[in-house]
Amino acid sequence: MARVYSNRLSVYAHENGGRVLLLFLLFSLAIYQLVSSGFTTFAIICLSPLIILFVYAAFKWRMFTFWTLITVNYFIQMKDLTLPIPTSLPNEMLQLTLLAIAVIDVRQTPNFNRAGNMMLFALVVWCGFCTLEILNDTCNLGIDVAMWYNGARLMAFQILYIFLVFSIYISSPETLIRYLKIWALFTLFSAFWTWKQQNMGFTVAENTWIQTRGRNTHILNAGTLIRYFSTFSDAANYGINAAASAAAFIIISITTRIKKVKIFFIFISIVVIWGMFQSGTRTAIFCLGAGLFVYVFLSKSFKIAIPFSIAFVIFAFLLIFTSIGNSNQQIRRMRSAFNKDDASANVRDINKEAIKKYIKDAPWGIGLGMGYNVPSNNKYSKLATIPPDSEYVYIWIRTGPIGITVFIITTIIMFLGACRVVLFQLKNRSLIGIGGGLCGSFVAIQLGGYANQVLMQFPNCLIFYGGLAIVFVLPYIEPEWVKYEEQLLVKEEEQKRLKLEKKLASRV
Repeated sequence: MARVYSNRLSVYAHENGGRVLLLFLLFSLAIYQLVSSGFTTFAIICLSPLIILFVYAAFKWRMFTFWTLITVNYFIQMKDLTLPIPTSLPNEMLQLTLLAIAVIDVRQTPNFNRAGNMMLFALVVWCGFCTLEILNDTCNLGIDVAMWYNGARLMAFQILYIFLVFSIYISSPETLIRYLKIWALFTLFSAFWTWKQQNMGFTVAENTWIQTRGRNTHILNAGTLIRYFSTFSDAANYGINAAASAAAFIIISITTRIKKVKIFFIFISIVVIWGMFQSGTRTAIFCLGAGLFVYVFLSKSFKIAIPFSIAFVIFAFLLIFTSIGNSNQQIRRMRSAFNKDDASANVRDINKEAIKKYIKDAPWGIGLGMGYNVPSNNKYSKLATIPPDSEYVYIWIRTGPIGITVFIITTIIMFLGACRVVLFQLKNRSLIGIGGGLCGSFVAIQLGGYANQVLMQFPNCLIFYGGLAIVFVLPYIEPEWVKYEEQLLVKEEEQKRLKLEKKLASRV
C-alpha cells in the first residue's frame, strides 16, 4: 500500500512539479513583499490560500485560536518583534475571527445569553458616543473616516470585541483556571525577562530603544538608575501591569481552597511585585494598594479586612516615614511618589493646566485619530501634540469634557455591575476570590490609566477588560465550579493519604 502511494506521489510530482515550483516561488515572493512592503494587492492574492488555511484551522481548533490571541496580545509589544502591519491588527483579526466562529457555529457556542449584562450596556453607550465622534470636525480638517476609525477601534471597539470574546469562550471551570494560570505564567516570564535585562543586558533592539526614545525617561540619575521595561512597551506600562496583576494573584491565592493553586499564585505574586519595583514606576504602589482594598470591601469579612489593612498600613508607613531600603535606587524612586515637591512627579499636572486653556473651546474634543496630522498653524495643534502622560487625559483631549464624562460614567457602571455580581450573586468562596481579584485588578489598571497612558496599551486592555467580563460570567459556571473544586479537593486529600502511608511504611 505504501509502495502504491509512493508511486502515485512520484507520478504527481513528475507531472505537476513545474506548477508546484511556480506556486512555491510566488508564495515566497508574496512573503518577501509582505515583509518589505506590507500588504500589497499581489501579496494578499498570493497569501489567500494561507488565509483560507488559517480560517479552517480556527474553526476546527477554536480554543487554540483563543489561546493564540492571549499569547499574541501579551508579547506583541516586545522590542525584538517587528511586523510589517499595525501592531493592533493581529489582535483585531483574531478577535473578529473568534466572534465570526461563534456567530456562524452558534449551535456549538450557546453562550451569547451570558453577554446580556451591565457591561454590555455600558460598552454600547461608549461605542455609540465614539461613533458619533465621526461628525466631530473641531480642527476644521474635514471628516476623515479612516482617521476616525483608527482612533475609535483602539479607544472603544476593541473593548467591545474583548468583552464578547471572553463572555463566549470562558465557558467552563477548566478554561477559567487555565486562563488564570497562563496569565500568571506570562507575568512570571516578564519578571524573568527583567532579571535577564539586569544581569545579562538588553537585546540589540531593546538597547537601541532605551538609548534613543526611552533615554530621558528610563535612564535616570546620570545613568546610575535604569527603569526596566521587560517585555512591555515601556517601564510605566510594565510596572502598572505588574501591580494590577499582582493584586489579582494575591487575592486568588488567599481565597482558593486548593493548596497547589495557593502556593502557585503566592509565588507568582512575590516575583511579580519584585519586577514591579524594578520598573521604577511610582504609580504602581498606589495601583497595588487600590486593587487589594477593593477586595477588602468585596470580601465582607473582618478576618480578611483587618490583616490586609494592617499589612498595607505598615508597608505605607515604612515607605513614607522611614528610610529603610534607601540604599536601593528603585526603592528611593518609589518613595519619591509621596514627595509633593518632586518635579518629575508634577509634570503631568503642569501639562493638564496647559490643556485646560485650549479644551474650553472644544467640548467634544479635537476628534478621534487626531495627532501629528493637525497642522502647526491650527488652533488645536498644541492639544494634538502635547504629551498626555495619561490615558484619561488622552481621552479628554480627543473627546472633550463630554467624552471623558461619558467614559468615566460607563466605566463606573461596568465596575459596579461586576461588584454586584461578587457581592450578591456568587456563593462559592473561591469564585468570590477570583471575582474580587479581577475587580481589584480592574481598579488598579484604571488608576494607572489616570496617571499614565497605559489603559489601552498592550497587553492591558485585553487582560483587564477581559477580566471584568469574566466576573459577569462567573454565576453561570458556579454550579460546575463547585463540582470541579470538590474533585480537586478529593484528589488532593487522596495524594496526602498516599504520601502519609508511604512515609509510615518507610519507618517500618
